[in-house]
Amino acid sequence: MTRATPLAVRTVLAALVLGLVAGCGTVATRTAPAPEPVVQSPVIAEASQLARDAAGQAGTERTRTEARIDTLLSQLDDETLAREAAAMPEGDPLYNYAGRALLRRGLPLPRPFDRVQWQFDAGNRPPADSDGYRPPMRLAVLLPLSGDLATAASPVRDGLLAGYYGERRRRPEITFIDTHGTAGGTLSAYDRAVAGGHDFVVGPLGRDEVDALFGRGTLQVPVLALNRGTVAPPAGNASFALSPEDEGVAAADYLLDRGARRVLAVGGESDTQQRAIASLRERLAERGGVVTDVVGSRTEDFSVFAQKDGGVDAVFLAVRGEDAHGVVPKLAMAGLAGKPRVATSQLLSGTGNAEEDSVLDGIAFPTIAWNNRSIRGLPGVESAAATLPTAKGGGARLFAFGFDAWLLTAYLEHLALSADGRVDGATGTLRIDGFGHVQRTPAWSTFIGGRQVPLAGAER
Repeated sequence: MTRATPLAVRTVLAALVLGLVAGCGTVATRTAPAPEPVVQSPVIAEASQLARDAAGQAGTERTRTEARIDTLLSQLDDETLAREAAAMPEGDPLYNYAGRALLRRGLPLPRPFDRVQWQFDAGNRPPADSDGYRPPMRLAVLLPLSGDLATAASPVRDGLLAGYYGERRRRPEITFIDTHGTAGGTLSAYDRAVAGGHDFVVGPLGRDEVDALFGRGTLQVPVLALNRGTVAPPAGNASFALSPEDEGVAAADYLLDRGARRVLAVGGESDTQQRAIASLRERLAERGGVVTDVVGSRTEDFSVFAQKDGGVDAVFLAVRGEDAHGVVPKLAMAGLAGKPRVATSQLLSGTGNAEEDSVLDGIAFPTIAWNNRSIRGLPGVESAAATLPTAKGGGARLFAFGFDAWLLTAYLEHLALSADGRVDGATGTLRIDGFGHVQRTPAWSTFIGGRQVPLAGAER
């Protein structure tokens, strides 16, 4: 065998290198294929543009735009909505709307809300406890302690105080200021709270009062309003409400989740009942359902409505309990007894006699969680009612509302900054969306043998 000399080896290597260099001028180069463009669904594309538009709008114009966004997002199934929300970059103006839609469906957020439009400032409060408890230093509560709304304000006040005194950890100084139930009284009460050095305000209670205060725009001291008007909370402020609109949405989702698409609505003439029906109709339409008819509670024969083309899948009752006693047998005569029936919480009004209420058996209705489970720091419903007149009967709902208002003063930061932030309150499970609106998932009840009982598996 012939051994290659070092010179020969160097010669061969040099030749190879020269050949490679020479070949570089003639060998075609390959470029990596361009990434395929991300194809955004038409629904998300339109909703994204509307979200950008809404950021520069106000008042009625913004309300209409946001309603259109909600309608578009409702067209997406749960999996698609969750996937699209998770893919949105931080700061995407559509994310807060998508996140709110997820909360309404009882689904988790992929990340906390973007707090560009709504940010919570805890000021100089001491650090939060491990469970998120971080109450203000000085709390002002604006309520109509006199005037037409004073009766409704009493159980709210007592429920808030029950939560306040039931808490053994650090509590703020607390001051109640009368708004007299007027817009002018509210603005004056707020100015007194600011001048008094309070760092957080709860209230007012009336819708017009809330609009008057939020209509100021930037507020020096943050507010948790106890109603929802037509003016959105300014940045850094929030609203919490037991509104008929929320009950209409909850009823629509309850029925849609059970396959009901065509709903007959039976309602009275009160503003509260009509608002619940309007909300039900809007929510059904968003998710592909329809209100077939809106019928008065004094209707004698429901058969003509039950026999319409397409039929009726379910019945919604926006009536008081004493009116439902007469309506339900007539629905049965029209062949609707076997259909799902859902009511508003007004169904409890005028009930309490098991023999009379047995006609209401099987009707589902949203209720406060306090009726269905124990609440930390709050005695049971019957125990509270035996001690405080304001916690009895219909007052129990407002009492629970006041208790939850106290919880929100202490846990608002926890709700705002966590993707899974929630508080199990007396009115239901509380969360807050990216716009400062507290979202409440109610408990559900029904009647069995004329007695109110929890409805298992009904919460979203």
